[in-house]
Amino acid sequence: MGKSLTAWFSLSHVLAGFVAVLVGYTSSAAIIFQAAAAAGATPQETASWFWALGVGMGLTCIGLSLRFRSPILTAWSTPGAALLVTSLDGVPMAEAIGAFLFASVLLALAGFSGAFERIMRHVPKTLAAAMLAGVLLRFGIEVFTALSANAALIAPMLLCFIVARRLLPRYAVPLTLLLGLFIAAGQGAIYLDRIEVDWAVPVFTTPVFSLPALIGVGLPLFIVTMASQNVPGLAVLRVNGYATPASPLIGWTGMTGVLLAPFGGFSFNLAAITAAICMSPDADADPARRYRAAVWAGVFYLVSGLFGATVASLFAAFPHALVMAIAGLALLGTIGNSLAAALADEGERDAALVTFLVTASGIALFGVGSAFWGLLFGLLTAFVSRRRSAS
Repeated sequence: MGKSLTAWFSLSHVLAGFVAVLVGYTSSAAIIFQAAAAAGATPQETASWFWALGVGMGLTCIGLSLRFRSPILTAWSTPGAALLVTSLDGVPMAEAIGAFLFASVLLALAGFSGAFERIMRHVPKTLAAAMLAGVLLRFGIEVFTALSANAALIAPMLLCFIVARRLLPRYAVPLTLLLGLFIAAGQGAIYLDRIEVDWAVPVFTTPVFSLPALIGVGLPLFIVTMASQNVPGLAVLRVNGYATPASPLIGWTGMTGVLLAPFGGFSFNLAAITAAICMSPDADADPARRYRAAVWAGVFYLVSGLFGATVASLFAAFPHALVMAIAGLALLGTIGNSLAAALADEGERDAALVTFLVTASGIALFGVGSAFWGLLFGLLTAFVSRRRSAS
């Protein structure tokens, strides 16, 4: 019994779980903070968002990993959060919560019904990738907008990121963030008085279901989460030799979102990049024991969620240029991969380009955001192109 208990405290498992959570937070927590701000969240509501996300990821990592004896690492939807930054402007918090709940219900239904692959078959991967690239484009641009506003801070961060991507790609974002914090501290731009070490208090918001918000926020959030998070997340599992059934994984992460959406848990899904950390030989030489690293990641997620108020106050203490730059740099790889996937098929290139441009334009019609219109115009373009080719 003692030996079995000791095995759970293997340093490699603990470190792999901690690094996975560290990378997850440093690479995209800034985007969550921006998404909450776009929704007009108060400091208490922002802390509740981090509480819900941390608790949800912690419970699903621990529960699913123990149930299937596989390293199941879950995450918030980073592209989904980026979409929220661009689409929640002017949307009341209650309607935003209603859209989160709607997207999570769709995820749960898609998982438990086994319709995951059938639904995604109707949305060409090129168009889903183009929509994602359009949503994320502004983040990449804002890195260089921040560069012009504060070159002394952003230029060294950019150089560090480029070098680290070459030498230590897994740690490029954390290293860049550390350098940015060091420089910002030297500039006197970090406001330590704003940092509060405190427990997060969940804030319940009664959801309101508005058709424009459901179509303009909820539906794109569902599509982006499925296409850009769950698909690669499942692929990482398969590549590493884990034949864990997809349906319960998608279903339970979706159900977690249903329960935690009223507190700000906008979306839960399978992780890909951070999951790879827990599936590597560095976590454990034996693939059958690597699930313990994912369980430890869940423990660290739970702790970070319980201290959600502290996490939220940390980002409030950072200079805006730093937050924008680290978010944009963290998403550069995703933007590049999305554009490459969007334009890979010459036959669907026109449709993908239309999707990308309409989404990136930020156009809003009838109160519905640009992500939906980008996908709609792209699908129409693809349909016309196929008819023309057939004739």
